[in-house]
Amino acid sequence: MTIRSTGGRIAAYAWLAFAVLNLADLAFGVTGRRHYTLTTATIAVLLLLGCGIAYVIGLRPAILGDEQGVTVRNPLRDVRAPWRAVREVQGTHALTVRFAGPGGTELKTRAWVHQTSPRAQAKAEARARRDEGAKVPGAALKGRTPAAYAAQQLNEIRDRQRSRARSGAPDRAAAAKAEQDGAADATGTVSWSLPAVAALAVPLVALVALAIVAAVG
Repeated sequence: MTIRSTGGRIAAYAWLAFAVLNLADLAFGVTGRRHYTLTTATIAVLLLLGCGIAYVIGLRPAILGDEQGVTVRNPLRDVRAPWRAVREVQGTHALTVRFAGPGGTELKTRAWVHQTSPRAQAKAEARARRDEGAKVPGAALKGRTPAAYAAQQLNEIRDRQRSRARSGAPDRAAAAKAEQDGAADATGTVSWSLPAVAALAVPLVALVALAIVAAVG
């Protein structure tokens, strides 16, 4: 299961195409004579910074679910939690995952993908209740946000994996004990994404360096 923002990806690819065309023009003078100046270098770095932002905001964020666990990939950080460590998956105006962290702590992450404003969520629920009262087909689905649907899918995967783990045990008592022991040892992790940080940090450092050169010159 992989969930991404279609609109964010389209916008990111559109910017990348725009940036590539402009960088090619700066490098090879497609639309005119080439000028390698400090201004040209600054424009190129700004285009690269925009590419980094497009990657971090438009292409990176995702919600991934598999047989082992759930991954929430936000702009700069990654959260990975095995199903045994997941305590709760909820979806209202945003998808949230509550899970056991290192050292017995309890952590909670909020997905960047499929966020809806509380006001829009309230309007959708009110419209769904109105349609349900009028017996309109599919009224219940209208009040469900994309985050709620994603949470439902993740919970289904989680329940399916737990049922499979129980069925493999000799009996219910052994299954319950194995699941309890596994849950005690399982923990989720939160880590910074080095490619995402570099995609923003490198152009920013280059931009600062160009500003210093311009000030000194």
